[in-house]
Amino acid sequence: MTGAPFDQQDPAFIADPYPAFAALRERGEVHWHEGLGVAVTLSHAAGSAVLRHRSLGRLWSDVKPVEAFTSFNLLHRNSLLENEPPTHGRLRRLVAAAFGRGHVERLRPWIADLSDRLVDELRAKIAEHGSADLLAHVAAPLPVEVIAELLGVPGSERALLQPWSNAIVKMYEFGLPQEKRDAAERAAGEFVAYLRELVALRRGQPGNDLVSDLVAVTDTDGGRLTEDELVATAVLLLMAGHEATVNVIGNGVLALMRHPDQWRRLIADPSLMPTAAEELIRYDSPLQLFERTATAEVEIAGYKLEPGDKIAALLGAAARDPLVFASPDALDIGRFPNQHLGFGAGIHYCLGAPLARIEVEAALGALVRKLPGAELAAEPRRRAEFVIRGLHELPLATS
Repeated sequence: MTGAPFDQQDPAFIADPYPAFAALRERGEVHWHEGLGVAVTLSHAAGSAVLRHRSLGRLWSDVKPVEAFTSFNLLHRNSLLENEPPTHGRLRRLVAAAFGRGHVERLRPWIADLSDRLVDELRAKIAEHGSADLLAHVAAPLPVEVIAELLGVPGSERALLQPWSNAIVKMYEFGLPQEKRDAAERAAGEFVAYLRELVALRRGQPGNDLVSDLVAVTDTDGGRLTEDELVATAVLLLMAGHEATVNVIGNGVLALMRHPDQWRRLIADPSLMPTAAEELIRYDSPLQLFERTATAEVEIAGYKLEPGDKIAALLGAAARDPLVFASPDALDIGRFPNQHLGFGAGIHYCLGAPLARIEVEAALGALVRKLPGAELAAEPRRRAEFVIRGLHELPLATS
């Protein structure tokens, strides 16, 4: 099929893209999208194949004009996510080795305590004003604080991180206006400069944080991360960890509020927290599209690609495939197994997935214990972007 099988800027599509995905899937697993400039997959099998096929890679191409996007291109040129073997393998071994020094488990009780404190603040705001925004008081600050703690960012400087992340990730959308492109580069430049200072500090004064371990870690042949690679890794952790977690919590709690039977089920049985977290990732994916470029002739679900052709897995469409998920449009917090592709697949599977799961479960757990009477105070506004799916706010009240 040619043309634009859906309009990614249509507010009705943004509000609920899943019926359009289902209708398209019935007509074929892969469609060319003229507006996006890529082929898109609609089925779980085709999406999984795109993410796993070794002749489909993440091939970074500098944003043009190069001289206007120096910092943005530096971050991506040196990123674990934007490189293929052998560079990818070297970066992943080094970063995984630093992660493997117990940072995720070290943070587990701290994250639980932080979630409790944030929900307490949300509850106090609701008591004072009648309603309060879950995103502003819980979903947005939680992952920023967690990544900042992981990296060893001093408390007084943590407020810098979220605006930088918000500006940079806008570049992943299609058809971005020039002023937002310029804002993304400014944010990238400020973030790079800040992290170079933090890296220099940790070289002289190492601590119990991930930046110190990324500075110190060596490969089997004694190789280390370059400073640019270290900076890019830290930025990737913030952007991926922040955006994904904010939107899993926001989209997920909205889904629970709209399915009060599932909310009551979670309150009655908190042991469902792990499967609930997975189901919220599946039900309304925070990342809707993940792109690959063919490095050789490839065929995905009968769709042929030549070297240089682009194809993207529609993760939200894969998550509603009835061949993989029984009653795919139903929210089922006990769903198991749950083979969603929300954390990717293959060699680029999300390194921070265990940390994200801890954050989502901690936030849900705190809400269940401290705000069991939570309900929507007003209909939330959804962000206009398609690729990164989220809300502007989620106003909650309590009965």
